[in-house]
Amino acid sequence: MEELRKWSEPAHYDENVHIVQLPYSAPVLPSAITIEQQKEKKKELARRLIEINARKREEKLAEEEETLQNLLSTRELFEEGEMKEFNKALQNLEIPNIAQLHKQIAIVETRIEKIKQKIIAANTAAENVDDPKPKPVHQILGPKDREDFDAWLADIREQRQQLLNKRTARRQRKRDLAQRRTAAAQERMRLISQLARKDKKDDNFGSKDEDWDVYKAINKDAGSSDSEEETERLNELEEVLRHHDPGFDTGNNDESMEPGESHQLHVGVERIRAPEVLFQPALIGSVEAGLAETIEFVLKRYTPDEQNALVSNIFLTGGCASFPGLVQRLERELMEIRPHKSTFKVIRAADPVLSAWTGGRILASSPEFSKTLFTKADYEEKGGEYFKEHSTSNFYFPTPQAPPVTTTQTGTPTA
Repeated sequence: MEELRKWSEPAHYDENVHIVQLPYSAPVLPSAITIEQQKEKKKELARRLIEINARKREEKLAEEEETLQNLLSTRELFEEGEMKEFNKALQNLEIPNIAQLHKQIAIVETRIEKIKQKIIAANTAAENVDDPKPKPVHQILGPKDREDFDAWLADIREQRQQLLNKRTARRQRKRDLAQRRTAAAQERMRLISQLARKDKKDDNFGSKDEDWDVYKAINKDAGSSDSEEETERLNELEEVLRHHDPGFDTGNNDESMEPGESHQLHVGVERIRAPEVLFQPALIGSVEAGLAETIEFVLKRYTPDEQNALVSNIFLTGGCASFPGLVQRLERELMEIRPHKSTFKVIRAADPVLSAWTGGRILASSPEFSKTLFTKADYEEKGGEYFKEHSTSNFYFPTPQAPPVTTTQTGTPTA
């Protein structure tokens, strides 16, 4: 646990983290365009938007005029005394009486007048699209005087950075909650389990103000999106910095990291947690027993004297034996499962990775090696389950022969 606490310190993390660079395709940077080209592009977009809106207004105006024409035609039927046709027309228009007909005509005429006014205003705006008015940034924010200009500018930068930090923290928390075994995800599960253990008869969650904080903590999506007010404030601060700070560069805001940095795998506390699978395979969903539990299972099959002999020389070999602290961790586990004041000894190979190969080489080079080989004649005579016992082998236990089956006079088989 002490080692895990160290990883919460940024300095320790930066010094010890292993970074694996994953392959990625660098984004194609757009060609640089001049300020005049940018202005012209904005003007073109504005013209297109005005044309689209004008087309929609024209279509809406045509629909309203057609509706008005139908209403006026129905009113003319009433004025001419064609009551049968008039009632049929009212039914088609879903209008109950003549009073509602007059009211509907007035409403449609008002809507047509408003649409015409909008069309006139849009045409005037289209004429002025080539000469847009500059944004009055100085009216939004500005230094009080030249003496405190630097302090004011530094405060604007600080406000912008605080907004970016909040946005980054929210998105990082959402990523952490989406992963298993992160601190945020474990805290969320702890709160959920506490709520589940509460008495169902006294279910008053939400009646207190602090319950909202609990809800935000367990909700994966709570506070993960950027509010419109925050975005507007950020845009406002950046607009001020663009006007008053010559060296200001937005740098894609909180996405200003290099493309390669977003395709990196940071291996930090995982270097400590991965070896723990040897003792707790359940961490990766395995139902197998851990190393200490397996040793305890084996020892229980022997007498106390044989157990003492076995634990006096526990030899660790293989690549996993190179994990730092493995010997100390296994010694602690053995101390918990062995009787009080009993002794044991854990030895790690000088070269855990190659020690098994070295032992095999020694055996293959010894004169006794030929006596351990299983020949074709042995296979044909004794079967594939047989092997020769030697100093480094297991004991051979032949498979018991099945008793012969005989059939009685009644036809019932007996052993």
